[in-house]
Amino acid sequence: MSLATATRSEATKLLTTAGWWILALVLVVYVGTTAAGMGFLFAASASGNLGGGATTPEVPSDGLAPLLYSLGGSVGYVFPLLIGTLMVTSEFRHQTLTPTFLGTPRRGTALWAKVVVGALIGGLFGLLAVIAAVGPAAALLAGFGLDTELGAGDAWALMGRTLIAMALWALVGVGVGALVRNQVVAIVVVLAFTQFIEPLLRLAGSFVDGLDEATRFLPGAASDALIGASIFNVMGGQGSAPLEWWGGGLVLLAYAFVLLLVGHIASWTRDVT
Repeated sequence: MSLATATRSEATKLLTTAGWWILALVLVVYVGTTAAGMGFLFAASASGNLGGGATTPEVPSDGLAPLLYSLGGSVGYVFPLLIGTLMVTSEFRHQTLTPTFLGTPRRGTALWAKVVVGALIGGLFGLLAVIAAVGPAAALLAGFGLDTELGAGDAWALMGRTLIAMALWALVGVGVGALVRNQVVAIVVVLAFTQFIEPLLRLAGSFVDGLDEATRFLPGAASDALIGASIFNVMGGQGSAPLEWWGGGLVLLAYAFVLLLVGHIASWTRDVT
């Protein structure tokens, strides 16, 4: 079976299940509500309408728009990571990998098909995340009389890089799924690392001398660098200067490549029965 045929098969398997659109719906709601809440708080503060008098510090308006627009990637990246992981682990859990390999005897081709579909669905998730973040954020900025920066090329470049970051996160997920066959374990690992371990490491990096030089190479930090803005950095989670956007992209791509390579060697070629 050719790669094109295997890719169509993978796309059909993914799109005929409910998992992808449920995750997409949760992504839109989660990112949209986060952008609306933070957009209201920051825009009101920056415009001096938050209340509280002199005791309430004002958020500077400079760079506020890209910060809010980046929320799609900085808080929503776990969703393409999960869908990429589920694309692989679901086959092990439901024992559909055997017919997959019968239809595509070359296991490398089968994995490449998942990579292609994963990148596409990750890009779709990225588009949804950008719309969910930019929509309410821009409306609130305009409502408080602040610059939305939608006429600036930098804002659109940030949105485009968000799509790339989300596609790369889906590839990381495919690599995790290929390496960790057990679906429950894989999901626990993904959630534990993204929601607890890495945030704690990045927070520690802002207090421990020298540690910040290492934490900026973590996948989440690399993703934030690729996108170009992050609420995490503003809240003090990054001690040293982040990587350049292209450097962040290369680091995140390297994570995906290593996980896919190790997963292919250590797990994908093993007996599935």
